[in-house]
Amino acid sequence: MVLDVSGSMRGHKLELLKQAVGFVIDNLGPADRLSVVFFSDQASRLIRLVRMSGQGKADAKRAVQSLVARGGTNIGEGLRVAAQVLDDRRHRNAVASIMLLSDGRDAFTAGRNRPTNYINLVPSSLTYNGSGNRTPVVHTFGFGADHDAAAMHTVAESTGGTFSFVEDEAVVQDSFAQCIGGLLTVAVQEARIEVTCLHPGVRVREVKSGRYDNRLYDGGRAVSVVVGELYADEERRFLIFVDVPAAAGDEGVTGLVKLGCTYRDAATGQAANVAGDDAVVQRPVEVTDVEPSMEVERERVRVAATEDMAAASEAADRGEHANGARILRSRLQVVQRSAPGTAGDATCTALMDELRELIARVEDRREYQTTGRACFLSGMSSHGQQRAGGSLGLLFQGGARKSRCKSQAYLIPVMEKMVKRSREQRKATAPPQTPKRQQPEGQSE
Repeated sequence: MVLDVSGSMRGHKLELLKQAVGFVIDNLGPADRLSVVFFSDQASRLIRLVRMSGQGKADAKRAVQSLVARGGTNIGEGLRVAAQVLDDRRHRNAVASIMLLSDGRDAFTAGRNRPTNYINLVPSSLTYNGSGNRTPVVHTFGFGADHDAAAMHTVAESTGGTFSFVEDEAVVQDSFAQCIGGLLTVAVQEARIEVTCLHPGVRVREVKSGRYDNRLYDGGRAVSVVVGELYADEERRFLIFVDVPAAAGDEGVTGLVKLGCTYRDAATGQAANVAGDDAVVQRPVEVTDVEPSMEVERERVRVAATEDMAAASEAADRGEHANGARILRSRLQVVQRSAPGTAGDATCTALMDELRELIARVEDRREYQTTGRACFLSGMSSHGQQRAGGSLGLLFQGGARKSRCKSQAYLIPVMEKMVKRSREQRKATAPPQTPKRQQPEGQSE
């Protein structure tokens, strides 16, 4: 864990962070190892990489409680020290990742003496180059409204992690809980999808795979998608667009593609190879009414909406807030008229709620600059990875704005269970509220 302890974290924010880290420590097992790095003007390792045995947990909690907030914000140095901790490991766990939290803007690395370039924050040993095994991912958490969303998003995107916007500082522990709920259940590593065309005239035109690298080769006759790690109960959906030749003669069925998946079992370390069913298309002489695949249409709607979120955010970054809102309103209408939208599909309903919230965030310049940009980037991160992250504002607190800035379409049971545990723990340890004094009847203050 890489923690910001700059001066802006002083007081209640630092106490919330200490409590959240304590929750993470409590929920790690004896086979798990944890190191904590803290940064302000400089960065230091607070806890060496140590197993979370009973003694290890006690020592880690005691060290975290000693943290003091002061100084500036040097995110780049914090990541450099964290990368060094991982590089110096003598024993390597099967799963390794970094959780980075900051409430401010880097004043040392990203734009020092030159235009801002956030990729400078990421050490080369953590940058994924699209080939071979992935490096440890960095999951980033923007804490409160004053953090640098663009910086945190860039760090997450360049390493294969997710960016989460913790708008309501009180729920930072829930954000950590959601993240470790997934990290503690990694089931598959080094997953790769291979698609090969069957009919000699079929060609892959395009693949929509979000933030997962894909490569077309053999003249469009084959494509691969690098998926990487999957948590328990996670799934990934990719759209593959193919060109299909006209049916020849009495050809009743045309073979489209065959699919295969290779991966490594995280528990055993053993490699596996799974073959999927061949995809074919019927070629009848006469075509009657055919219902579209709701599963395919749902994904088409989601991908198109995600692309328009990016376009709206880019417009707002240029100062074109009205145009950004127009893009999203137009997309909202398309989603509403889509087959899954008119059928009341739950995923589309959540997507429509998200679009409405983002419209409110983008059309007002001040709102966009304070929280809107972070909402857009965190939602795009979640959709691009197809992994729960997004934003935790009032998500777990109810109230009138319960749909406020969130993208939770990819929550899996272990994440929900861990967040529930966090909420219960926070409720149990919260100080009792002082009852409001009742005014005697007929009197006023």
